Amino acid sequence: MSVIAITGTPGVGKTTIVELFSEGDFTILSVKDLAKQYGCEGDFDELTQSMDIDIHRLAEQFEPESLDGTIVDGHLSHLLDVDAIVMLRCNPSLLRERLVKRGYSETKITANVEWEMIAGTWSEILEFELDQPILELDTTNCDPNATYEKIIEWINDGHSQESIQTRIDWLAE
Repeated sequence: MSVIAITGTPGVGKTTIVELFSEGDFTILSVKDLAKQYGCEGDFDELTQSMDIDIHRLAEQFEPESLDGTIVDGHLSHLLDVDAIVMLRCNPSLLRERLVKRGYSETKITANVEWEMIAGTWSEILEFELDQPILELDTTNCDPNATYEKIIEWINDGHSQESIQTRIDWLAE
């Protein structure tokens, strides 16, 4: 086992999938809780209606060595020192619907839908030259249990690169 980041735009299904991991032999950590634990919380951002996190400081302080068998949940989790990354994606139209149901402001909905549309998480992975194995999964029409099983299979295969599909490109559709 290893330390796995479950990342993706808000609304793609991270929490649902992580809840399935919590039923197994995995330790679950959230970026939000880690930021609080390590004193890396910033101010409350009125525009996004969320707490800012100093992810760079958190990444410097986070020590996963003794955390084998851990899932780190959060849309910034890929920026931490993890062994592998699971990136969940969702069609922007459905993502918009999910975020509306959450009661997000139109500004926050638009920002997150645009982030998903332009593959913002991939941009960060490329910008920071992250080289961990990455499994990208489309959760748009996927049953959470099936997604969970794909992730477990990938983990059990040692994060095999052969199982990685072509990158999802919503703009090409």
